[in-house]
Amino acid sequence: MAEKILLTIAGYDPSGGAGILLDLKVFASFGFKGMAVLTSLTAQNTRLVQEVRCLPPDFIWSQYQTLAQEFSFSGIKIGMICSSANLEIIQKILRANANIPKVIDPIFKASTGTWLLQKEALSAYLEKMEGLVTLLTPNLEEASLLTGIKIKSQGDLKEAAQKIFLDSNIPCLITGGHRPGPKTDLLFDGQKFHFFQQPEIKKKVHGSGCFLSSAILVYLAQGEKLTGACSQAAKLTHRAFKKAVRIGQGQHYINFPL
Repeated sequence: MAEKILLTIAGYDPSGGAGILLDLKVFASFGFKGMAVLTSLTAQNTRLVQEVRCLPPDFIWSQYQTLAQEFSFSGIKIGMICSSANLEIIQKILRANANIPKVIDPIFKASTGTWLLQKEALSAYLEKMEGLVTLLTPNLEEASLLTGIKIKSQGDLKEAAQKIFLDSNIPCLITGGHRPGPKTDLLFDGQKFHFFQQPEIKKKVHGSGCFLSSAILVYLAQGEKLTGACSQAAKLTHRAFKKAVRIGQGQHYINFPL
């Protein structure tokens, strides 16, 4: 039986707490073979992002095409895209993989405030992804940047998720882990709202969005429906947060094995 392969297209975090290195750990923990296409390089540690370098779109396409010539993928996760030019290549890759689950974790800013996406790419972000993705997983700030809605209430949360779907024809899971209190994620699947709530964990955990979106992709690749995949991934993320450890002077890091 052929080995199932999941592909991550994302940035490189040399501390290992986010980006492709974390995605590959999640894939491996479920028994999937992971492969990766780099979009960007960063200089960062547990406390800050020092520098960001976007890789050129032709090289991103070369990485992808070289893998695709030999392997078939069971799912694709996309994280940090980095530049406007790279959006075109991501769109091309998505179109080439119409019949497998694809999850996009919009990576716009680091938790320290450093921009990880060129600001001019924001206006075209949803347009380039329109109808090509199984799920978008923005956090509260990313959802606000995509919609222009300041999210302060549950009503704002629902409005933002619905607007993202209407603008992109993509189901949207807005993650609420950056608000105080219980962690509430909201999925709008195009017809219904689904809430997933977990008890509050008072830790700042690096790579939370990467972990959640990669876990959702795994469950989808295993045949789970979207709502079930989001629910199971939210529970797994909560368990991972409880086990997260501080390895440096900054945020906690997810500890493996899970």
